[in-house]
Amino acid sequence: MISQEVVEAQPRPDASRGKNEARRLRVSGRVPAVVYGAKASAQAVSVDPKQITKILHSETGHNTIFDLSLGSEKTKVMIVDWQYEPIKGKLLHIDLKRIAMDQKIRVSVPIHLVGEAPGVKTEGGIMDQVLREVEVECLPADIPSHLDADVSELTFGKVLRVSELKHDGKLKFITDENQTVAHVTSVKEEVVATPEATAEAAAAAPAEPEVIKKGKQETAEEGAEPAAAPAKK
Repeated sequence: MISQEVVEAQPRPDASRGKNEARRLRVSGRVPAVVYGAKASAQAVSVDPKQITKILHSETGHNTIFDLSLGSEKTKVMIVDWQYEPIKGKLLHIDLKRIAMDQKIRVSVPIHLVGEAPGVKTEGGIMDQVLREVEVECLPADIPSHLDADVSELTFGKVLRVSELKHDGKLKFITDENQTVAHVTSVKEEVVATPEATAEAAAAAPAEPEVIKKGKQETAEEGAEPAAAPAKK
């Protein structure tokens, strides 16, 4: 999906790529980023973290294509990687990829389950979504925000596969089309043993072999030398 969002980038000189400079950059309200792709050299820049966060939290998320403004130039880009600070959750670094609108790309698209499965509604099963996203190949302008998986015909024993996901025909599945997206499974009940059942199981269990224990006296006698015969008068 193409967004009207324009993110202003500022170049970062080579001298400002250390950890200390990156920390100062974040204190000033910006985060370091790298732009690469489209057969051009990588470029270090800084961007507004609020704009990036807004894009990441949009419907299309990191698959959003937007304009990156760098000086007098504007380039279509996508977010391909990002790092968060583990405690406070602040953005630390962004990787942006230049996008050629006339060339197909591969992206992962979320899968949304729609409808009510008979296996859940009338047969008492539970829905198991095995696959939550699928990799596709298409032109950047044709990237869907998500793909719907209709489960309204799922009963016990029936499986919804990748090949059954509805789309407009402008994309190609990279994920194996035979892979399971969702199916209905039975609810496993925990069996609690009753006292009667426990007693029956104990009675049916084979008896343990008797272990013969030897006392210290017997052991000592076994280890002692035989007594000498009494002398004849």
